[in-house]
Amino acid sequence: MVKKKLPKKWSRSEKSIRAIQLAFEFSGNIPHIIRDEASKLGLSPSDQIRKIVGLEVTPPKRPRLTISLNQKDYQSLAARYCLSPDDKEGIREAIRNDLIEFAEKAQNE
Repeated sequence: MVKKKLPKKWSRSEKSIRAIQLAFEFSGNIPHIIRDEASKLGLSPSDQIRKIVGLEVTPPKRPRLTISLNQKDYQSLAARYCLSPDDKEGIREAIRNDLIEFAEKAQNE
């Protein structure tokens, strides 16, 4: 079997491509506790699990929040923000503004 060389721009992602994701399902409040403790420490739930099991945790280079949206979501958000469903950048910016406003209100409470 011949190993194909990855394009240069993908070479940094090669380790991630080879990683295997494990998923765990728990009843009760175990997921909530782990997520809550991760949040208190400024970690992602994944990094909190790595810490719990004694694996190395490296701080993110660019901390970010993510959301997955489907076409129905875009239509709903477009109506909320009075934008076209095709204006994905406008919707992204409107969501960003809502998140900033939410964080500022939460911080002042």
